[in-house]
Amino acid sequence: MVDITHKNNTLRTAVAEATVKVSHPDTIAAIQNRQVPKGDVLEMAKTAGLFGVKRTSDVIPDCHPLPIEYTSVDYEIEGLQVRIIMTVKTIYKTGVEVEAMHGASVVALTMYDMLKPIDKGVEVQNIRLVKKKGGKSDFKDQFKNDLQAAVIVCSDSISAGKKEDKAGKVICEKLHTYGVQVPAYFVIPDDKEEIQQLTKNFHAEGMDLIIFTGGTGLSPRDNTPEALEPLLERRIPGMEEAIRSYGQDRTPYSMLSRSMVGTIGETLVIALPGSTNGAKESMDALFPAALHIFRVFSGARHS
Repeated sequence: MVDITHKNNTLRTAVAEATVKVSHPDTIAAIQNRQVPKGDVLEMAKTAGLFGVKRTSDVIPDCHPLPIEYTSVDYEIEGLQVRIIMTVKTIYKTGVEVEAMHGASVVALTMYDMLKPIDKGVEVQNIRLVKKKGGKSDFKDQFKNDLQAAVIVCSDSISAGKKEDKAGKVICEKLHTYGVQVPAYFVIPDDKEEIQQLTKNFHAEGMDLIIFTGGTGLSPRDNTPEALEPLLERRIPGMEEAIRSYGQDRTPYSMLSRSMVGTIGETLVIALPGSTNGAKESMDALFPAALHIFRVFSGARHS
């Protein structure tokens, strides 16, 4: 199965449909009047569909087992056709499109099985996904497409050439994925004054994002939060909580991180852990939803 451990839980919804076409109006009448010998077609098919949704991962190899938190089956009868509408919801890391289509197909096949003794011309048609919602793709906001970021690695050992930077490069790669340009990339020592000066300079230049990696731990030289705190005009606790919550699900040491997020004017400043995994996971926790802040800034300018 595809690795989804890096994804966040979000509300996922999928609507699928299938059509059962019969060959005679008497079949439709038998369905509506509950006169089919095998029983109440619509109710039995609905029940089968509910089971089908919940058992999708048992029959489709690459589907993840997931909690199904809502399922509904609706019918629309028009002429010789019964349209099946299956809606499925969950709050999870991956979507429920296949679950919805599997459920719709099970409903249709159950109807076929129940109707074939009285109608040899029954057909199952048009199993398809109608719509889906949820996941990161739904949170890709509309904002200016020329966002720019400065990525600054705070590390005594990397700046001295004793180690290679990997965390900063991971951050740059993630930003490029979301269309953010990175014209500035620096490696500096864990120096409070230098951190502050670069922050002031990039803000003055109109940089949209300033992202630091390193110096957020508890060693004597970890002072990135102390350097940034007096400069930030508004802290964003929700983003800080998101970083630690996401990380804590993956390692118990995330609670020791002092990651920080805030704004200076319309510049978003983020201080992330210095480890490669810590930086990568923190970026996964924040983006692309974090870019919505630039829609907020734009709205404030035009209000």
